[in-house]
Amino acid sequence: MPILRSAWRRFQSLSSRRDFLEGLLVACAFLAYFAVRGAVIDRPEAAYDHAVDLIELQRRMGIFWEDDMQGWVKNKLFIVQSFNVIYFWLHFPLIIACGIWLYYSQRAKYTLIRDAFLISGALALVVYWLYPMAPPRELPDLARTFDLGAPSYVRGFTDTLRDHLGYAYDTQSTRAFVNPYAAMPSLHFGWDLLLGIGMVWAFWGRRWMWVMAPIGVALPTLQVFAITLTGNHFFLDAVAGAAVSLVAIPIAVAVSRWVYPRLGEMIVLLPWPAVRSFLLSEPDLNGLPREAETSQV
Repeated sequence: MPILRSAWRRFQSLSSRRDFLEGLLVACAFLAYFAVRGAVIDRPEAAYDHAVDLIELQRRMGIFWEDDMQGWVKNKLFIVQSFNVIYFWLHFPLIIACGIWLYYSQRAKYTLIRDAFLISGALALVVYWLYPMAPPRELPDLARTFDLGAPSYVRGFTDTLRDHLGYAYDTQSTRAFVNPYAAMPSLHFGWDLLLGIGMVWAFWGRRWMWVMAPIGVALPTLQVFAITLTGNHFFLDAVAGAAVSLVAIPIAVAVSRWVYPRLGEMIVLLPWPAVRSFLLSEPDLNGLPREAETSQV
């Protein structure tokens, strides 16, 4: 149809092979992350024991406030729904929107932040496999199975997203990609921290800095309360999420400085012209992929 052909030509004029490769890379990486994350389950008793150990550690540190916080907001529907919305909508939807904007406006910064996301996700997968941990919302059900004498502060958590927003992680449509025992580290906080850092970095010294920088600071701050008030994480989960995300930044810098240039040189030497042409879809004057050029930070 003429309309469809016209729309396809317009799409081609606005995109490139580099855009296609980038979308494919990110989509495959996140699908692989959630597939592996969802497969690393089947240790509910260990996950429950680890969560109880974490509660006892936070009690000794004097920072076990999650049960009291949930009790305080239990009958305050507006507050509960506000943090439900923050937890759900100020995470992946915002990450995607900011990622698209950064990709087209500041490619080098986008590349480094993207790599930090992917590296932190890989680090977190290792921890999920080695040390499964149940989130607070799962503890009441697990206590009925493994610990009938569990104290009230273990059995009193609720899942506010399921109860008030109508969203549950264990629905049939999402079950294959969800690991209910992946509370530690909290990438929900860690990735919002990376997003906030990326926003501040992208707008630093620019016209909208005084608007966007406070938003970048507010995002992880609000998410700390969202992940705990909704019963999805403990405070120390957020600390661990921040750790893996911040460790990923220098690793991403090292990749951009040493791995990408070497990768570009290897692609140039490939004996298949069609493959070289496709991968080097936007070469610079030296014949190296633009990825290698713009990743230098």
